[in-house]
Formats: sequence, structure tokens, C-alpha cells
Amino acid sequence: MLNVGKIEEGFVLDHIKAGKSLSIYEHLQLDKLDCTVAIIKNARSGKMGKKDILKVECDIDMLDLDVLAFIDHSITVNVIKNGEIVEKKELVLPKQIKNVIKCRNPRCITSIEQGLPHVFVLSDEKKEIYRCKYCEEKYSES
Repeated sequence: MLNVGKIEEGFVLDHIKAGKSLSIYEHLQLDKLDCTVAIIKNARSGKMGKKDILKVECDIDMLDLDVLAFIDHSITVNVIKNGEIVEKKELVLPKQIKNVIKCRNPRCITSIEQGLPHVFVLSDEKKEIYRCKYCEEKYSES
């Protein structure tokens, strides 16, 4: 049985879809922070079967909740103080995300202007559809 100790100050990202924790680690740029990070992959879960968990010992303000919500807004964010959960944050889809995904339209201005940020706007909240701010190209994961 694997045992990862509790953290005193920081946050725990729980209910991550199995196999997604490394992607979240990269998108949140946790490698650039000077703090302890534990990645637990394929943990057993009664609700999900398997899940990933990220434990991070640093201030919650270091976390970009918009990026996290874009990746998966069903993730549970537990804020830890003095070794106890003091708050659970609900994630909501951000209205706009910047430089998380890139527009795939070769005629989009972002393909020509290298310094221009890649900005996507939430166009359909129910279907979770984002479109490029400049060319209206729909974002798709594939």
C-alpha cells in the first residue's frame, strides 16, 4: 500500500481523470514553482474507478484556477491549512483563456503574428465550446 503523507499548507487537486495529472502539472507550470508536488496516478476510487491526485505544498494563489477549470471543471480543489481542509473551491468554466491552447487555423492572425497571444472565448457554455477570439475557429482536442 502506497502512503503519501498529508501536507500542512497548500492544496490537493482530487478527482482528476486517470492519466491527466501530468498534463495538469505542465499547464499549471508547477515545475517552475519552488515547492513540493506529489503526483498520484491511477489511485483507486469508488466513484471513478481510477483517478489521479495532485498534492502541492504552496499557496493556493499560485494556482491558475481558470486553466484548471478549462482542463476539467469537475476537479475538486481542497485548500489545506495546518494540515486540515479549510475550503473546497468549485471550478467554473472561464469565459476566456489565454495561451493555454493554440488556434489551428493556418489563416488566423496568431499563425502570422508570433507575439500575439492565443485567446479563446467560451461561446457555448452548455456544450463547453471555445472559439478563437480572432478567427472564430472552434477548439477541438483532436
